[in-house]
Amino acid sequence: MTNQVSSPAEQADGTVLGEQRKAAGGKDVRRLDRVIIRFAGDSGDGMQLTGDRFTSETASFGNDLSTLPNFPAEIRAPAGTLPGVSSFQLHFADHDILTPGDAPNVLVAMNPAALKANIGDLPRGAEIIVNTDEFTKRALQKVGYASNPLEDGSLDGYSLHPVPLTTLTIEALKEFDLTRKEAERSKNMFALGLLSWMYHRPTEGTEKFLTSKFAKKPDIAAANIAAYRAGWNFGETTEDFAVSYEVAPATTAFPPGLYRNISGNLALAYGLIAASRQADLPLFLGSYPITPASDILHELSRHKNFGVRTFQAEDEIAGIGAALGAAFGGSLAVTTTSGPGVALKSETIGLAVSLELPLLIVDIQRGGPSTGLPTKTEQADLLQAMYGRNGEAPVPVVAPRTSADCFDAALEAARIALTYRTPVFLLSDGYLANGSEPWRIPDPEELPDLRVRFAQGPNHTMDDGTEVFWPYQRDPRTLARPWAIPGTPGLEHRIGGIEKQDGTGNISYDPANHDFMVRTRQAKIDGVDVPDLEVDDADGDARVLVLGWGSTYGPITAAVRRIRGAGGSIAQAHLRHINPFPRNLGEVLKRYEKVVVPEMNLGQLATLIRAKYLVDAHSYNQVNGMPFKAEQLAEVLKEAIDD
Repeated sequence: MTNQVSSPAEQADGTVLGEQRKAAGGKDVRRLDRVIIRFAGDSGDGMQLTGDRFTSETASFGNDLSTLPNFPAEIRAPAGTLPGVSSFQLHFADHDILTPGDAPNVLVAMNPAALKANIGDLPRGAEIIVNTDEFTKRALQKVGYASNPLEDGSLDGYSLHPVPLTTLTIEALKEFDLTRKEAERSKNMFALGLLSWMYHRPTEGTEKFLTSKFAKKPDIAAANIAAYRAGWNFGETTEDFAVSYEVAPATTAFPPGLYRNISGNLALAYGLIAASRQADLPLFLGSYPITPASDILHELSRHKNFGVRTFQAEDEIAGIGAALGAAFGGSLAVTTTSGPGVALKSETIGLAVSLELPLLIVDIQRGGPSTGLPTKTEQADLLQAMYGRNGEAPVPVVAPRTSADCFDAALEAARIALTYRTPVFLLSDGYLANGSEPWRIPDPEELPDLRVRFAQGPNHTMDDGTEVFWPYQRDPRTLARPWAIPGTPGLEHRIGGIEKQDGTGNISYDPANHDFMVRTRQAKIDGVDVPDLEVDDADGDARVLVLGWGSTYGPITAAVRRIRGAGGSIAQAHLRHINPFPRNLGEVLKRYEKVVVPEMNLGQLATLIRAKYLVDAHSYNQVNGMPFKAEQLAEVLKEAIDD
């Protein structure tokens, strides 16, 4: 969640609150305040599905949560190899949390590769559940193990639970008419059942999900449910798991309302639909599939009942071209992509700047350059969004801070695009797109009114008294030009990429006119109405300000909580609007002796801050494809305070 209530549990390394009781079966039940679990295995082991189902049941139980799916970069990496490891990390708690957690308390490793790839992240004493059936000599050699870590003492510092998951799953499904290979595929459900018992997760939702998912294959549905129940029963009866754990619902973490678990891409898709409804405009998406943005195309294609039209184009250029055409025709137009696709769309974005039409460019950032790291996260497209076009082509830039916030950010981007007749960049990233958290479903009355007025007739009187339509006659407040729908009698006008004459929109090569139009387009963006930057300075006497943007919000805020919990004083501010900056940003920066800017790039926001405000912003950068860890940032910020 995103409210900034101090939480001592977020500052602590341990999770045990010390309460313990006996369950009906005689096993101990220990109360925890939070847990971090990581499921890891081959990309074909169903770890994402397993994590997603555990997350859904945790959300329905009422815990606050944050997730980090981590996909292999290779589509089909060889089985049992380190590049092929897929993992899903879930942090859930009885209080307000902000990140997927720094270090797992529990690792479920389906093979030696999963163990080796993740063991370095585990603190001593963490629990490790391993599928012993996969620890064969060949599998161990494939990832460079000279000896079996389950037997050589290298895991003595952990609480190891060796479980023959494959064997137990096959045994549980022997009554079904399945091949051994088919039965083995259900081992992730056995593991899910075991973890569901271990942490007292609800079971009804998962069983309903499996029944629905395999509705056309009832035998497969029944087998998966049987494996799931077998895992639960194994936890209940085996002597190896003497303790189960409870994490109470986060009753005080959420404002009143109806909640659901939501990923960033899903929230963004819903935000776009809500924006189209609030604007009373059809929604058009012109897109080309690209990781990690494709889920938005998939989701929007399901909502034709809301007037949504989706067009999967043959390439990135065609996708944005169709979207810009839809904007000309009166739709709320969107194109979705990731970094490499933005490069291909840049000329048409410049055309949208020239035509002054509303267009949303959604960039789900990933590791680059070029193809880079398609399944990993990064914040390195900021300068591309700001300047990645020929000529002076200013575009507003908006960035969500959490997965749930993608909904509100989509509405805000639509507001700016529709009000000021301009393309707008919405910069999310892979961490927000694939991660999830609880989201309060808003009442329709809470949503902004985005309705626009199309041009209806003449708007200019000539010297001879003739009334005509000028397509570049501007609103004196917003500098937006009128939005004239093709086919409206009397509103015929020329469009194209060549410079327009002010007012008439005719082609113009006049130097003075070009200078005027360039400066006017810049003034329009500079004049976009954005809220002032809010600063969280608990004591009002902090010397250091940590300034972030986008998905760094969670780790930064968690780090700030740790520092304050230890008695330190630090101020925090987070940017949603990066172009234009909030009008009070310069004044805010001048209040502090030192400004630290953590980014998942090599200092792009810091570069903009230094250039515009002449502030010696201190960059802290990471470009390893993963989000910051709270403890890592806390150490950096503490050094800045003590310096």
